[in-house]
Amino acid sequence: MQSNIRLGRVAGIELGLHYSWVIIAALITLSLYAHFRTVNPDWSSGTVAAASIATGILFFAGLYAHELAHSLVAKAHGIPIRGITLFIFGGMAQIEREASDAATEFWIAIAGPLTSLVLGGVLLGIAMAAGWSFGSAPAEPIVAVLVWLGYINLALAVFNLLPGFPMDGGRVFRSIVWKVTGNMDRATAIACRVGQGFAVVMIAYGILRVFAGAGLAGLWLALIGWFLLQAATSSYWQMQSNVLMRGLQVRDVMSHDCTRVPASLSVRQFVDDYLLRQASQCYVIADDTHMLGLLSPADVRSVSRQRWPQLTVQDIMRPTSRIHAVHPDMPANEAMEIMARENLSQLPVTSDGELQGLITRGNVMQVLKSRSELLKDGNRWAA
Repeated sequence: MQSNIRLGRVAGIELGLHYSWVIIAALITLSLYAHFRTVNPDWSSGTVAAASIATGILFFAGLYAHELAHSLVAKAHGIPIRGITLFIFGGMAQIEREASDAATEFWIAIAGPLTSLVLGGVLLGIAMAAGWSFGSAPAEPIVAVLVWLGYINLALAVFNLLPGFPMDGGRVFRSIVWKVTGNMDRATAIACRVGQGFAVVMIAYGILRVFAGAGLAGLWLALIGWFLLQAATSSYWQMQSNVLMRGLQVRDVMSHDCTRVPASLSVRQFVDDYLLRQASQCYVIADDTHMLGLLSPADVRSVSRQRWPQLTVQDIMRPTSRIHAVHPDMPANEAMEIMARENLSQLPVTSDGELQGLITRGNVMQVLKSRSELLKDGNRWAA
């Protein structure tokens, strides 16, 4: 998930927020306001508001700490981290590739819940040192903030350890199955199936809670379950795709559907002579000897029709310096990971600065379909 708002870097890891985070931030702050107003009716409105906002900010800081723990352990094992993003359902560390062994997977997965557990214990310990005791409602605003943050971090640790892949607990479970079976693919399949079952139970329980009068709390539980179900299903199919694509290189799945277009051609001429006459989705803009960039129908649609006669295709193309290209010898799985990570539908394939072809989601899906059908028929292929 891409960050929409960038906050800075910690240990070289970019921290960001997704726009959907605003929704949960508002809901949590309002819930905290209602909680502190109910538990401490003698507080002034300003004190309640200040405590609510401060608690909300520190809660999200705790989420960053949780995800940062995952990221730092991953980096220590040589796994690149693109950043951490908070969104409506929590936080996400954007780890660029899977762990290479079960032990590494275990420690990366367990680091987040352990951090939340320690943080929660420390906060409650500070509150107790300030005079608070279990079961009592703290009267001082600072102590009340510490108590709420302590409890919520402990709850976050416990919730994340539930075996719902791809949650932390699901990844811990996968690492254990991986260690026992010695097979990551099998472990992933089992963890995904368990995660799907857990998500269905969560959805059903949330719906029952709604009908029992829990209202928003039950609905929120069902929504989290739905998100986990989608994530577990997506992880399962990604695993299946990786297995089916194993042994293939980009050259095996790319297409050569790229038409060469003179750089001096006007956009109007390009539309008339190429777009309206061909079904290609990729056009190479070139001079006499070299590729200058790529042009797609989407690039043309982004320009006003009135400007088509005045602009050349070179004016609106994506220059080679801005193109994320891959080499024909790259493993196809790696190209798929790039497309998923960058949310791209296609990648140009280049060698020695010259375009060799294009790898698209459509190409990949066709290959997956063909190899899947062969597998169903009991045939084998070299990998």
